[in-house]
Amino acid sequence: MEQRELEELKGRVLCAAVLEKAGFAIDLRESTGRAVKHRRGSDIVIVIHEGRGWFDPLSDAKGDVLSLIQHLDGVAFTEALARAAELVGFRPAEPEWQRPSPQKPIVPLAERWRARPALRPGSATWRYLRHERHLPESVLRAAIRQDRLREGPHGSLWAAHADSGGIVSGWEERGPAWRGFSTGGAKVLFRIGASEALRFCVTEAAIDAMSLAALEGLRDGSLYLSTGGGWSPATDAAVRSLAARPGAQLVAATDANSQGEVYAGRLREIAETAGCDWFRLRPPGDDWNDALKENAREELERRERRGGLPHARRPHQG
Repeated sequence: MEQRELEELKGRVLCAAVLEKAGFAIDLRESTGRAVKHRRGSDIVIVIHEGRGWFDPLSDAKGDVLSLIQHLDGVAFTEALARAAELVGFRPAEPEWQRPSPQKPIVPLAERWRARPALRPGSATWRYLRHERHLPESVLRAAIRQDRLREGPHGSLWAAHADSGGIVSGWEERGPAWRGFSTGGAKVLFRIGASEALRFCVTEAAIDAMSLAALEGLRDGSLYLSTGGGWSPATDAAVRSLAARPGAQLVAATDANSQGEVYAGRLREIAETAGCDWFRLRPPGDDWNDALKENAREELERRERRGGLPHARRPHQG
């Protein structure tokens, strides 16, 4: 994982989220706005720096959110990365003094999804996907037919995560200047391709799933999936259900970095447990969209070279 990606991940996961998931509770009487004390039995962790840092008052342990995961769970750095990624979008409980004043009720998830327009040619979202992400029209239209995409605000994309019954549980949000997951939503799997497939290609982002689908020409019998950069219990259950299909093949098409290798290892374990085939498919760059954009660049160069050649002279018609 590059330093930029590492800092982005740390910036999207609060120490309080890690502690809440680990069973800690806020000690309001001994907390302040600058230092929030969390307790779990005799264990104490103080969260500082607006949720980005922590220290153990009973030892010298301190650091950022990744070192906190290692401190609590005793895991290696790569596994801490994977566990932090699972918490992206999780909103921990806030002390009373940090809670905002009551606002209007949040619109139900399904209603928010239905209220957004479907992706349409020529829109700002369409231009972002076609020109910045280089996704071909054929793949976008396939995703539209399967009702996987919506147009988000400011030219962004909403890519649906759904359960096996097709019920939308949340969506990945991607745009020229935005990356996130739906507030109140849950990560399961983004899916594009044949619903009755036996070959399951698992990536870490919907745009990567569609990029791999484009590179393979929406291969028959394949379903292209995205975990949304996390690995929730619902995601794990959904992947295991697919791997249990007779004749299934699980393809670990995760990113070519340390986090991608952690996810690939999890997929291999699932395949071995289910008794299905497993294959590691690494992108030539960091991810599949990078590979798609590189293909587009090379194709443009080939066209320019062909365009620069003199036209063959046609034989004289007499």
